[in-house]
Amino acid sequence: MKAMNDELLKEIAIEQQNMLQTTPAGLERTSLQHIKQYFTLPQVVIIAGIRRAGKSTLLAQIRRSFDEPAYYFNFEDERLLDFQVTDFNHLYEVLLELYGQRKIFFFDEIQNVAGWERFVRRMNDCGFKFFITGSNASLLSKELGTKLTGRHVSYALYPFSFQEYLLFRGCHFQKNDVRETAKRAVLKKYFLEYMKQGGMPEYLTYHNPKTVKEVYNNILYRDIIVRYGITETKSLRELSLYLLSNIGVPFSFNNLKKVLGLGSVNTVKSYIEYLENSFLFFTINLYQDSVKRQIIAPKKVYSIDPVFIDTMGFRFSDNQGRVLENMVFLELKRRGGEIYYYKNKQNGEVDFLVRQNNKQKSIMQVSWRIDNEKTKQREVQNLLLAMEELRLSDSLLLTYDTVDTIKIDNKTIIVKPIYQWLIE
Repeated sequence: MKAMNDELLKEIAIEQQNMLQTTPAGLERTSLQHIKQYFTLPQVVIIAGIRRAGKSTLLAQIRRSFDEPAYYFNFEDERLLDFQVTDFNHLYEVLLELYGQRKIFFFDEIQNVAGWERFVRRMNDCGFKFFITGSNASLLSKELGTKLTGRHVSYALYPFSFQEYLLFRGCHFQKNDVRETAKRAVLKKYFLEYMKQGGMPEYLTYHNPKTVKEVYNNILYRDIIVRYGITETKSLRELSLYLLSNIGVPFSFNNLKKVLGLGSVNTVKSYIEYLENSFLFFTINLYQDSVKRQIIAPKKVYSIDPVFIDTMGFRFSDNQGRVLENMVFLELKRRGGEIYYYKNKQNGEVDFLVRQNNKQKSIMQVSWRIDNEKTKQREVQNLLLAMEELRLSDSLLLTYDTVDTIKIDNKTIIVKPIYQWLIE
């Protein structure tokens, strides 16, 4: 196959270099402090996340943290559609000619080039440092570890957390601020905004719903339909909208096949896998002692950001509890651990069971309000039964605005507002 044209590669490299230098610094991501620990290590640093979550901005922030110069190249350029793995060495020669010898590479959206791992592994063996971003979950997979033979560390970047959202809005809250009435009122105001607006940086900057729809459509078309050669595009779009409108509701592949009239269960499984790989959705399993039972049990689905639910899915005002649950899930993802949902022996559901290091477990329930006695009794009873079965002495019940401590038979349920939990 014909190699990429020298002049074209130079033109793109110069344009991108100039663009990066003029990119606004943006809000410093909390991720930056975590990634800094890898600056002096030889491993390839990989940052993966949904489109427009701020990966390029984070990459620019990382680059500004270095004293020595580095190469930068973004593969999300339509002029690079024919770029092949064999063109990497050619690109390196062009960068050498333009900027001289440098030991650090910054590559954006590298998943667009099949086989990129071979070039990166070879150059890393020669002492070059790489910072790489991509919009596909394969960059976080165990398979990638095999291809790079253990020479990398991966980091998942999400849209702004609630704490980052507050900083973006110029607000600085401390943990104890929730005790002051005036500060708590401001915190609640911003929290309700965050529930609708989410944390996608570009949308928060311009407040144009078209930017959300553009990201959503680009994910479906460029990251899934084109990449995987899907011809039944209508079925994929219907499935995605169905999932957005049924956040936190258990589903089975077979039931989705029937509801949406899809050809087979395997088609449903593949489509959901593609949606997860693009970071648009996450699924979690029912917690079971048997892995086999986990696989066949109904799953639950969550979205990467509340703004997709509000813009593309159901009406916010009718489903605050579901959005609240989605926000708790996202924060749990940021904090780490294995996330499941749980059903006690009386079939009562607990929204989240989190397992740390395959041992320590914690459970939590999410409810918009528990001022209705029937609702409160149901949520508390489900937690108590789960705590009994799992041999736990405490649990957490997150609501919009309730503070309480419930003690029953040596078991404690802490009730607190989610906006308080999110800034702890």
